[in-house]
Amino acid sequence: MIDPRNRRSEVGDVCLRDGRVVDALPAAAPVLEARHLVVMPGGVDLHTHVAGPSVAAARLLCPEDGGRTLPTLAETGRLYARMGYTTIVEAAVAPLGARAAHADLDAIPIVDKALLVLLGNNEIALGFLAEGRPDALREYVAWVLEAARAFGVKAASPGGVEAWKCGLHDRGGTQPADASGAAAPAAPLETILDAPGPAPGLTPRRIVQALAGAVRDLGLPHPLHLHMNGLGVPGNAAVALATFEALAGLPAHVTHLQYHAYGGRTPAGLRSRAAEITAWINAHPGLTCDAGQVVFGPATTISADAAAQHRLHRATGRKWLNLDIEVESGCGIVPHAYRESHLVSAVQWAIGLEILLGIEDPWRVVLTTDHPNGGPFTSYPHIIRLLMDKPFRDGILARSHARLKERTGLQGLSRQYSLEEIAVITRAAPARLLGLESKGHLGPGADADLVLYDPSADPERMFANPIAVIKDGEPVAREGEILRETPGRTLRAAPPRAGGRARTAFEKEIRDQFEAYYTVPFEDYPVPEGAVRREQVVAARPVAR
Repeated sequence: MIDPRNRRSEVGDVCLRDGRVVDALPAAAPVLEARHLVVMPGGVDLHTHVAGPSVAAARLLCPEDGGRTLPTLAETGRLYARMGYTTIVEAAVAPLGARAAHADLDAIPIVDKALLVLLGNNEIALGFLAEGRPDALREYVAWVLEAARAFGVKAASPGGVEAWKCGLHDRGGTQPADASGAAAPAAPLETILDAPGPAPGLTPRRIVQALAGAVRDLGLPHPLHLHMNGLGVPGNAAVALATFEALAGLPAHVTHLQYHAYGGRTPAGLRSRAAEITAWINAHPGLTCDAGQVVFGPATTISADAAAQHRLHRATGRKWLNLDIEVESGCGIVPHAYRESHLVSAVQWAIGLEILLGIEDPWRVVLTTDHPNGGPFTSYPHIIRLLMDKPFRDGILARSHARLKERTGLQGLSRQYSLEEIAVITRAAPARLLGLESKGHLGPGADADLVLYDPSADPERMFANPIAVIKDGEPVAREGEILRETPGRTLRAAPPRAGGRARTAFEKEIRDQFEAYYTVPFEDYPVPEGAVRREQVVAARPVAR
């Protein structure tokens, strides 16, 4: 049994009853013999893109993908289950697309799931912030979560997408434009945090701080899920470090950190600054992150950071689709591929590993590929081998681009993950960061989601082919074969709302904004009660103010 949350790494029994782990069972209870196998909790993916209008649009744009990075909804659940993953989080849905996203999630079998709503460029939220009304912003966040039946809040390039849509920035929000619209002289990248926004004073810094504070005060299970500004821009490590400082103790989870750890001034000069990023995180215990690891091969980039996607389209010449989601967000889609022989791809690959290997506390970093942006989630077993087997990753490093070693510090990292550390970054840590008390461990009261592995000298083979996967106490997969496709639960948060006249007055104000700006009627916006199958509420713990 490998159960890091309960500090257990030992030979023992796991007792399951009525879909839960229990202390003991009667002597006559049936037994599943797991002697000589490794038993772990079910995997938890806290950042993936598998559902909603943006993923549907990607399938339309990229029919040639053939399911390699964009599997069907049904196959998504099967693929996760075959690897031993039992809980997933769709990490970026505009509230306007929540109804469609929930329909997609309901069609994904076996796994439990949840969605995060995008609010970092939502015009109503930004309006409350511009007016200096933090209480109204907090109430609006709670209202949106209720309307979208969502689990948490995501901010993607806060303020940057709206500014780009308004034509306020050149180079995808990384360089202000002057009054004529021409690019102004380049400023230090860290000044992005204080760049002018779509309204006076609406800088990315202020938006990040306000949303992180609202999420904290509402007591949501998961802190603000933050896609920082400047994604993919050479030199953007300066933006990341400035953002870390701007949070100043506010809880936040920084996502796909690999895309924000770059040095250099141009793509041709791209180099790693992962050592500085990981040193900051190691010295400041309040921040957590996931990796956004790149894997060599095909990918489909899907991001609410529409400016960054436009920049990728211009840099690569690949086809591009842009979705302008009314007054809420944006979305860009560009097919992509990462190659060992391509210097930029190789540097990105190495930076993700530097982050995973350089952050000393595995409870503060989570294994992700930002599926399908860095590559498909089915690559997780391969990445696990890279983390556990230094000679294996050194072999890939040796055959990659000849200049890679001078651009990264990967070769100097000798760390090899243990099985316990793998269990942390794929199960225990993401469950804890999501505030899911019944996930990611094997203690009494945990969901009966567990995986049986045959220990192997090849970690990739071990984690790609579990002997058995158990969901809610029932076997759902055995050695790659799906045994049954049970429906998973959909998790959502229920933060406190204002009551009485205050609630009525607030909703009247929101209704007026809908009539002025939205094409969707106010009454049709919320996902109705009963529209989501097997819904489970995760309690919020509001902070006293």
